[in-house]
Amino acid sequence: MRRRWVEYSLLLAGLIALDLFVWLHARAVMSQAYESWSFEQDLRGEPSSVAGYLRDQWDRLLGKMPGKTPGKMPDRSEQHPGKTFSSTPASPAPPHVAERSVIGRVEIPRLSLSEMIREGADSGTLSLAVGHIPSTSLPGQPGNVALAAHRDTYFLPLEHIRNGDRIQIETRQGRFEYVVESTQVVMPRDVWVLKATDRRTLTLVTCFPFRYIGAAPKRFIVRAAQVGASSISSPPPSSS
Repeated sequence: MRRRWVEYSLLLAGLIALDLFVWLHARAVMSQAYESWSFEQDLRGEPSSVAGYLRDQWDRLLGKMPGKTPGKMPDRSEQHPGKTFSSTPASPAPPHVAERSVIGRVEIPRLSLSEMIREGADSGTLSLAVGHIPSTSLPGQPGNVALAAHRDTYFLPLEHIRNGDRIQIETRQGRFEYVVESTQVVMPRDVWVLKATDRRTLTLVTCFPFRYIGAAPKRFIVRAAQVGASSISSPPPSSS
């Protein structure tokens, strides 16, 4: 009898853990989908709301919105006639960006990675999005832009990244492109990877090994160099 009670308890604990995992995963997916849609609305100069998002998804399901492609960034050269994407340096950003505010979206086309970026690297932020490490530069700014995410969610595709891959970051200030130059594995104490650089650099940080069971002991670092930038159109976001 006691053994059966233990088995039932373990089964119940397993089901609870599975339910929690499914809920957290679904919450993250729904959050990313809505934020991505809202971000595109913002770039188009259109309002966003939960009701509008649900109506938009319903219309897409019915095939009523052929002009809008889910997950595809709008062409900003069409939104702002006469403006083209060039290597014009971005102007310095204000020193403060509100915690957990939406910064933009990071995409690695070859890996089919497309995730929203929020300000912050705390556990709450990383459960919802890729986090911009506050002590580092903002996308398009001089220095080192550092983004962090979990190895088993948003940055899982980094397991297959390689030199030469293109990384694109779209913000309200422009679209910035980076080319991967190197990857390496470091220890958590090696915070030098976050230090400012002379070049416009992007650093992606996640835990390593990717398939490790439990708290991974090392960090996987992707270093990329910026190859172009668009001009600034508005100040960085200050609220979520």
